[in-house]
Amino acid sequence: MKKALITGITGQDGSYLAELLLERGYKVYGIQRRSSYPNTNRIDHLLDNPKYPNFVTVYGDLADSANITRILNEIRPDEIYNIGAQSHVGISFEVPEYTANITGLGALRILEAIRSLKLPAKYYQASSSEMFGKVLTTPQNEKTPFNPQSPYGISKVFAYNITKTYRNSYGIFASNGILFNHESPRRGINFVTRKITMGLSRVKLGIQDKLKLGNLNAQRDWGYSKDYVEGIWKILQHNKPDDFVLATGQTHSVREFVEEVAKHLDMNIKWSGKGLNEKGVDQKTGKIIIEVDPVYFRPTEVEFLQGDASKARKILDWKPKITFKKLAKLMAEADFELVKKEAVLGKKVEVHFK
Repeated sequence: MKKALITGITGQDGSYLAELLLERGYKVYGIQRRSSYPNTNRIDHLLDNPKYPNFVTVYGDLADSANITRILNEIRPDEIYNIGAQSHVGISFEVPEYTANITGLGALRILEAIRSLKLPAKYYQASSSEMFGKVLTTPQNEKTPFNPQSPYGISKVFAYNITKTYRNSYGIFASNGILFNHESPRRGINFVTRKITMGLSRVKLGIQDKLKLGNLNAQRDWGYSKDYVEGIWKILQHNKPDDFVLATGQTHSVREFVEEVAKHLDMNIKWSGKGLNEKGVDQKTGKIIIEVDPVYFRPTEVEFLQGDASKARKILDWKPKITFKKLAKLMAEADFELVKKEAVLGKKVEVHFK
């Protein structure tokens, strides 16, 4: 039985990856940060469940090198998936040092532990399309120069490069997956896609009056997290360590995501005004339900990202299955059901994913 260790186990990708590995017969260990109120809602259905005897969590922190080394030495995993990070781009401007410590140096701590322990494990580093930042060429692939525009993107570039350095210097099987935006009903509620699906559902049910957003013109290559974790697994099953872009190759704006979600909630958005004065009106009710709020703008914006995953398609036989429209639909439906429970209870409800 293969053993896998996942950092960021309580996040969107960590939870989906754990499910995939368990289905493939792995024993899965997940690193969980200690908290007075554990954020385990994405993996509660795996914890202490007789159906998943091979799922275990251990307490750890990417800021603690001694802790990381001890965990790796005790578990001796065959595969290590470093998905843990301070992963919110906007928040990285508020906590830049913490972001660099966890997102950047966290990768170095794991790689150095692998080296010092002489651990024959395969290592996966979760890299990000935010490394391309203000893009220099389109579409972006494995050869596109990086031009990050945030502390998060810069931290990811460090993690990417240190992964390649340890691969080339010490012969470690260390691979990067440069993943473009990938979403799901398990996405954090402070990310724009969940903010839209939750916000419009609450507007629909009368819980809130309007949804406030930042840059409506930002364009992203959006895919489905469950598709992407399969690609992550395939990267470590390749016969040699390498770097791969995972993306859909299609780009849509925040405005388009709003419109697509609104359709599934029986809303019809019409836009009026420009810039900070732009508003979204539900034509069925005549009410303004979307406004632009500059508080959500970032000091430096990344306006456009579009990935070229042709290398992963050719070498790994990977391609996304869920389209942009299907993604918006499944997220809208999931959050509308969640918000209906809020409407009944009169308070926000904790999500338990299954």
